Amino acid sequence: MDDHQHRTIIYLFALIVITVALFTIYTHFPAGTDNGGSNNLIAESNVGNNDVIAESQQLMGTIVTIEIVSTKTNAETTINSAFKEIDRIEKLMTTFDSNSEIGILNAEGQVDNVSYDLIYVIEQSIYYSNISDGAFDVTIKPILDLWKTKIIAGEYPTGQEINETLTLVNYTNISAENKTIYFNAEGMSITVDGIAKGYAVDQAVRVLKNNGYASGFVNAGGDGMYFGTRPDGSDWKVGLRNPENKSESIVVMEISDKAVATSGNYERYFNESARVSHISDPRTGYSSQSLLSATIIAGSAMEADTLATTVFVLGPDKGLKLIENIHNTECILITPNNEILTSSGFYIYLSNT
Repeated sequence: MDDHQHRTIIYLFALIVITVALFTIYTHFPAGTDNGGSNNLIAESNVGNNDVIAESQQLMGTIVTIEIVSTKTNAETTINSAFKEIDRIEKLMTTFDSNSEIGILNAEGQVDNVSYDLIYVIEQSIYYSNISDGAFDVTIKPILDLWKTKIIAGEYPTGQEINETLTLVNYTNISAENKTIYFNAEGMSITVDGIAKGYAVDQAVRVLKNNGYASGFVNAGGDGMYFGTRPDGSDWKVGLRNPENKSESIVVMEISDKAVATSGNYERYFNESARVSHISDPRTGYSSQSLLSATIIAGSAMEADTLATTVFVLGPDKGLKLIENIHNTECILITPNNEILTSSGFYIYLSNT
């Protein structure tokens, strides 16, 4: 490891069982599915406190929980508005609706009069592709579709099939100009699953803040944005689940005005016996196997969501190097050997409880 990278080794027998305000961080909604997420959330937040209002809905293929610290009588109305914002974004960006903006783009190779939301998400996705040398790439959908089709048929794609499909994967062949998005090559398709959920969480938080709420969180399948403080004035506590034992947690983070997101091979595989991951490397066409999970702390849910996937694909060395070069962003990584690695500033988020 380089000198500027800080490596902390923790073995899995040194588990911390969270007994307070726990959220189990699980994989982000996986690339290649429509916003899928974890249904195995363990949530013991502040519900029951008279100053807390919380609601959950099924959105983006996962459970979304919104909790705010408030005694206002119209708090539930604001929470519902935040849910509606998430639903609006999902309808724009789902790959399962041929009439969504993404659906039209994938079918026709171009979509006009595009929402600001999708333009922004595409522009940001290209930015993350550039800084990761293509480890994050929304044009990966043809590779994901190939693997899914083959696994369903009880087969694996051949090297030739993967190489042929990889010719359709190239983020430099997607353009966003004015209010139009188009492909520069035929046969391309995209999925923004690795970035859109985080964006939706951020927009839901914006709705809450614009309506005067200073403390709360939006958690979508484990990926969450936490702002302000808990009712007692302390930071929000976020637990990272042990990927080998779902009932236990490895570490507790104290978070305020930050987002946390995880990408990992906890449970979701195209093929369990072969451990073929749903998270594929867009540069090779094969699944990423060098990490069990990558958890990111960042200033926005979109950034945390995107970087979690990116670092997972890059692996421990290149992933840590990338995070060290991004301001106010930290990570904790778990390797297949149950080694835990952290970025140099991660320790400031460790909880003493």
